[in-house]
Amino acid sequence: MIAVHIEDGRVEIRRKPSPKRPPDHALIRLLVGGICNTDLELQRGYYGFRGTPGHEFVGEVVEADDPRWVGRRVVGEINLACGACEWCRRGLGRHCPHRTVLGIVKHPGVFAEYFTLPVGNLRVVPKAVSNDVAVFTEPVAAACEILDQVKIPRGGEVALLGYGKLGRLIEQVLAAHGCQVRVFKRDESKRGRFRWVVEATGTAEGFSEAIAMTEPRGTLILKSTVHGAVPVDAAAVVVNEITIVGSRCGRFAPALTLLRQAKIHTAEMISARFPLSEAPAAFAKASERGTLKVLLET
Repeated sequence: MIAVHIEDGRVEIRRKPSPKRPPDHALIRLLVGGICNTDLELQRGYYGFRGTPGHEFVGEVVEADDPRWVGRRVVGEINLACGACEWCRRGLGRHCPHRTVLGIVKHPGVFAEYFTLPVGNLRVVPKAVSNDVAVFTEPVAAACEILDQVKIPRGGEVALLGYGKLGRLIEQVLAAHGCQVRVFKRDESKRGRFRWVVEATGTAEGFSEAIAMTEPRGTLILKSTVHGAVPVDAAAVVVNEITIVGSRCGRFAPALTLLRQAKIHTAEMISARFPLSEAPAAFAKASERGTLKVLLET
């Protein structure tokens, strides 16, 4: 099979054997995958990554212990927890210290013709949801995580910094919840103080801007994963008693519900699509300023 390989900033296509399926895992054929900012950060050196990236996908199960999975169209949660530690027993497998992470930490990603994932991580894609929509499940789940972590009432005014791929989904998820979302794009002047601020700029500077826009005793939700050190005005955080919430992955169930109900619109977010064999060009396109979602297809 062919697979994408990242190492030392390069994106290559390599031929590899199809992966062997461990017990309780499914062998999955990639249908479509999405390149996200984390994949671009991995290319730049985040986590010292080398290997096959990719964690946003729609695939078809081709082999599993239970034959009822075969032929099903699936998406998959990306954290592979040990299932036995204290964090897993508390239902916090996404924070299991022994976990691997699909396409990010010690588990090959989905930018390959075939890959494996535990059956327990899989979620069946509803028939009414197309591949082009379902491929957004993971980032929509990340947007939904904000509402699992922070109790924002309906009608609450939220400042959103950043209007890229994730920012646009966050705006829609919060709006579907009933929030009043004030979007601040990259080149816009950042003014005003807000009780809730979501930082999704993908830049180190965005953190400082978000702190300055959070009112005293307000809550700042951080969604960006930036490679390298990020400067922080700790005095402003302490003096204003700002609560900072790191926010990462989310549950897939609410995301799939929103997608099935057509409350999240994704068609206008697809900037380009490439065959898997042209992944280097796809990554180059995804790195261009103004590009939103770039898809890889088999």
